Amino acid sequence: MTALKSFFFLIFVPGLFVGYVPFAFLMNGSYIDTGFLIYLALPLWVVGGVMILWCFWDFLVKGKGTPAPIDPPKELVVTGLYNYVRNPMYVGVLLMLIAHFLWFGFVALLVYLVFFFLAFHIFVLRYEEPTLKKMFGKAYEAYIRRVPRWIPKLKK
Repeated sequence: MTALKSFFFLIFVPGLFVGYVPFAFLMNGSYIDTGFLIYLALPLWVVGGVMILWCFWDFLVKGKGTPAPIDPPKELVVTGLYNYVRNPMYVGVLLMLIAHFLWFGFVALLVYLVFFFLAFHIFVLRYEEPTLKKMFGKAYEAYIRRVPRWIPKLKK
């Protein structure tokens, strides 16, 4: 049942905000020619998508829950991509939104990307981190000291 809930959350939340909204509402208006940077779009889409799917898998298998705040993991997930950055799923979403902008060049996509980063950051600071501190206590506090919030730490 947890896998099914996780699947629906994947389709609804990232699917809506990375797939439907950018393509339905943001593909018009002012345009910026991204030049040769357009070629970064495909690798960013792939890396971002893999990151999102990997995180969903880790939440399901290692965390015994979903990424949805209404059904959070029962165990703290600190392995896989979570070894390098505390919010790899959000980083994956942001990489995909950067790719959208680089490929299509619409200014509205860039504004959407900035809005999403700010929304993620506020959500993490105001809800996620305090909630995880309450749920996992000292283990989460140690994790915070060891792993950065947004910029991956590639060396251990």
